[in-house]
Amino acid sequence: MRNVFRVAILVLLVSLLAQAAEPRRKRVAIMDFEYGTVRTAVAGIFGTDVDVGRGIRDLLVKYLVKDGTYSVIERAALDKILAEQNFSTSDRANPASAAKIGKLLGVDAMIFGSITQFGYDNKQTKVGGGGGGWGGWGIGGFSHKKSKAIVTVDARAVDIDTAEILLVADGKGESSRESTSMLGGGGSWHGFGGGAVDFGSSDFQQTILGEAVKGATEQMASALIQGADKLSARTITVEGLVAFVDGATVVLNVGARSGLKAGDQLSVERVTREIKDPATGKILRRMSDKIGVIQVTSLDDNSAEAKIVTGSGFKVGDMAKTTTQ
Repeated sequence: MRNVFRVAILVLLVSLLAQAAEPRRKRVAIMDFEYGTVRTAVAGIFGTDVDVGRGIRDLLVKYLVKDGTYSVIERAALDKILAEQNFSTSDRANPASAAKIGKLLGVDAMIFGSITQFGYDNKQTKVGGGGGGWGGWGIGGFSHKKSKAIVTVDARAVDIDTAEILLVADGKGESSRESTSMLGGGGSWHGFGGGAVDFGSSDFQQTILGEAVKGATEQMASALIQGADKLSARTITVEGLVAFVDGATVVLNVGARSGLKAGDQLSVERVTREIKDPATGKILRRMSDKIGVIQVTSLDDNSAEAKIVTGSGFKVGDMAKTTTQ
C-alpha cells in the first residue's frame, strides 16, 4: 500500500513539474484582412461589397483556436480597442497600426494580412476583372463557361514593440470542382447578411468558392502554427499606484497601455522608508511591507479596476507591481 501511495505521489509531482516547465502559449490578436485588390471581384460574386477580410479573419481564428498552439484574443476585445482608436479599414495592412493595437491588447504579436485573389481561374474564363465585366452574369456568376474558384491569402505576424515582421505565411486554395457560378454546388446556402459572410458555415464551404476559401485559410493557418517559435512570449513588468479603494474594489493608475490585462495579479506594498543618496538626494532604495494581492477585473488604456484576493487595509498611494507573461 505504501509503495502504491509513493508511486501516486511521484506521478503527481512529475505532472506538476511538467506543467510548470511547459511554456505558455503565445497570445495573438488577428486583424480583419485587407481586401482592396479584390473588392471589384467580390462585388461581382455577391452582388454587393462584402467584407471578405472579416470572413477570412474569423475562419483563421477558428483554425488557430482549434489547434491550440496560440492563445487568440476574442473578437469583442479587439473590436472595442479598434473603436476607441478610431481605427480605419485602410490601416488593416499597416504593421505600425497593428503594433499599436497589440500594445493596447497586451498580446505578444499581431497577425494581419491581405487577400490577393478571390474568384475565378483566369485561365478558364473570358470575363475581365473590371466592374462592367460582371454585369451580364448575375450574382455569383462569371461566365457561361465552367471554371474553378481560386483564393490566395497572406498573413504576417508583427512584433508589437518594434513593428518588425516576425513571420510570414500564405495560402492558396483551389476548388476541386468547376461551375458557371462561384457560389455553385452549395444547394442549401442562402447567402449573407449585414455585409459579411460566414466562411466557416458548412453550407458555404460546399460551394466551389467555399472550397477555395477553406483550402487557402487552412494552408495559411498551418504555416502560422509551424512558425510559432519565431514569436517570443513577452515579459512585462508593470508598476503603478492605488488611486481609489472602495470595499473590495481597488482602482490603479495604470492600465492596458502599460501592458496589464484582465486576470493579472499584482502585489500591493506600502513604502515604509526611502533610502536616499546623501550626496545627490536620489532615492537608492525603497523599503516596503506587503499589504496583499489584487486581481485585475477590467481596464482601459490608463486605469484598471481590481478585486482584492488577499490582504486588507489598502490605501491610496500604495504601490502595485507585478512581472507577468
